[in-house]
Amino acid sequence: MAGAGGRAADAGEGRIPVVPGFARWPTDGSAKAEGKALRRGVPRSAHAVLDLDAGRPGAVRAVEESGRGRIPELAPLRVGRMTASPFAFLRGTAGLMAYDLARTPVTRIGAQLCGDAHAANFGLYGDARGGLVIDLNDFDETAYGPWEWDVKRLAASLVLAGREAGADEDVCRAAAHDAAGAYRRTMRLLARLPVLDAWNAIADEELVSHTDAHDLLGTLERVAAKARANTSGRFAARSTEPAEDGGRRFTDAPPVLRRVPDAEATAVAASLAEYLTTLPEDRLPLLARYAVQDVAFRVVGTGSVGTRSYVVLLLDHRGEPLVLQVKEARPSALLPHLATAGFETPGAMHEGRRVVLGQKRMQVVSDILLGWTTVDGRPYQVRQFRNRKGSVDPTALAADQIDDYARMTGALLARAHAHSADPRRVAGYCGKSEELDEAVAAFAVAYADRTEADHAELVAAVRAGRVPAEIG
Repeated sequence: MAGAGGRAADAGEGRIPVVPGFARWPTDGSAKAEGKALRRGVPRSAHAVLDLDAGRPGAVRAVEESGRGRIPELAPLRVGRMTASPFAFLRGTAGLMAYDLARTPVTRIGAQLCGDAHAANFGLYGDARGGLVIDLNDFDETAYGPWEWDVKRLAASLVLAGREAGADEDVCRAAAHDAAGAYRRTMRLLARLPVLDAWNAIADEELVSHTDAHDLLGTLERVAAKARANTSGRFAARSTEPAEDGGRRFTDAPPVLRRVPDAEATAVAASLAEYLTTLPEDRLPLLARYAVQDVAFRVVGTGSVGTRSYVVLLLDHRGEPLVLQVKEARPSALLPHLATAGFETPGAMHEGRRVVLGQKRMQVVSDILLGWTTVDGRPYQVRQFRNRKGSVDPTALAADQIDDYARMTGALLARAHAHSADPRRVAGYCGKSEELDEAVAAFAVAYADRTEADHAELVAAVRAGRVPAEIG
């Protein structure tokens, strides 16, 4: 019999054919079952395994390899920062940990990874309406890979941060356990929600309650107060001086900030034309109201020391500043290790574009001025600098706060992964019990022990004069 549209319809066939890029209807509801079935091949207890093979690079070799292509004269500063503590060493060796993680069991459920999800890479930043958001905030190493890698890096970093803070071993292990537990429970929560609700879930004002992180409230309030004052205007007031034309220019503040030769400044400024082409068109009238004033080189954090990074000063018609960061984007440290874990190595892409797209895929709210460009043939990402950013120092937390911070960051990581991995599938694998939490905690303690040994090796090499280091 002909349907209302004048054509016959087969039993079970909808009027609208399946549209590429969308799901089929009715859905079969098998995502959770598929995740649960993966436990047969990779039991959750298997995530406790840490097997270090004979070909593993030592600490000195790993640091030297990760320094290739960086500015040579900044290498001693980078090494000096990494010798400060085992936690600082971990921050600078995402590639070494990726080597180790590639030799651990993986479920083959893929997600967009932070790639460097240690405990200091979560923080506050400003949204377009002047509010503060808390989320992952560093994506230099972002790549598509095994969700387990981010979870294990976070857990291991919490053990090291807790040890540095003076917490006892039970507290440190509990932090790793609870981070994995919060990740698992949050995935289960997201799996039960309508898709759009899950996508935008866990509003920041609800995060403390969701993760029972009430002991962290005072610390978060202090960080938020500092973040609100951490603006382009404040940075410019401290780092610039009046120029002869009535504008402003950067002043030298070595070793962190230095002026650059005119040709270098011109090349960076000229690259902003390419940057504009990477922005949504509705952002262009905003930036058209600013004039480019000056460019300076600014040294960045532990893992990025030695990369090329500039700050660009813009002024509006009132002389109010906006500062952009133009930061070199190197290939992800995860890239050489994805194939070992059974994931395809991505094709060639502008590295700045990789960072920006990865960030947008993971964050609920991203910087409205994120983009990318090229300077002298090198790829860069571009973003607002000092956009009301603030962060919790996990190595300075009290023992009764480390657990709270672990649960909060575990929940944030789950929310970020759920934008690219189906939370039903991940939740199906993780399950209701604490089996995964216990395995991740065991791995985290073992990897923290290994990192302490690696750190000691680097410190010994510095003391022996084999590796130059500068404290600063």
